[in-house]
Amino acid sequence: MSAQHPIISITGSSGAGTTSVKAIFELIFRRENIVAAYVEGDAFHRYDRTEMKARIAEEEVKYNNHFSHFNPEANELDILAEVFEEYGRTGRGRTRTYLHDDQEAAPFGQPAGTFSPWRDFEPSDLLFYEGLHGCAVTETANLAKLADLKIGVVPVINLEWIQKIHRDRASRGYSTEAVMDTILRRMPDYVRYITPQFSETHINFQRVPVVDTSNPFVARWIPTPDESMLVIRFADPRGIDFPYLLSMIGDSFMSRANTIVMPGNKLDLAMQLILTPLILQLVERKRRGSWKDG
Repeated sequence: MSAQHPIISITGSSGAGTTSVKAIFELIFRRENIVAAYVEGDAFHRYDRTEMKARIAEEEVKYNNHFSHFNPEANELDILAEVFEEYGRTGRGRTRTYLHDDQEAAPFGQPAGTFSPWRDFEPSDLLFYEGLHGCAVTETANLAKLADLKIGVVPVINLEWIQKIHRDRASRGYSTEAVMDTILRRMPDYVRYITPQFSETHINFQRVPVVDTSNPFVARWIPTPDESMLVIRFADPRGIDFPYLLSMIGDSFMSRANTIVMPGNKLDLAMQLILTPLILQLVERKRRGSWKDG
């Protein structure tokens, strides 16, 4: 954690909706004239697409049918922790991009499924991470202790699967069966390495559908925000102005002392009301520190 160079970490599984949440943060950054250095979790996979397929095949020979990108061994978490640590200390660092498809890969003249060259961060007010392991804690890397604001994006599991199936079929050309195989292969690593991170976050945003999602593998549509409720849990509710939030967000209510519930279509408004003051606190703390140093 760093007063001078704050780090915001958004953590969620594949299909959880972290990309949509990132768009809301980008809106806040533009409105408040905040410059962010962006890090995508995919950039810190250990293997490119071809190498990952080979590694999975190797593990299957060893009767391990569950090796996945959720596993720390499939990622460079030590390097990611070094990036967090260096940024928090100096405001500098580097990242790269995982090129998912031909469109992303074309500007680099590389095939899809590879990594772009490493590049240094431009000058920035804060670092913004979005990916699978923003709050990961392993024997050699502790990302959770290095981030200043930690957000979990955690739809209920069947909704997460529906979102993943529809995304992977539409944007990556996978069949439903292929996505199902991926979900099954990842399940042990999901339990071991993804879910524990949501106990490390400051705030979790969880979307809960109010329509039948009992068989996510045959769902024809993703439940809409109007067909969902949003559960927002605060690890430490002290300092959160719940009466203000309840007055500003229609049909919201408190389910626990640290949890507010509202219609799913209020996500954008809720995130802006909740997160804008927290982001501004980080930036103001940074600027106060810079003024003192000057």
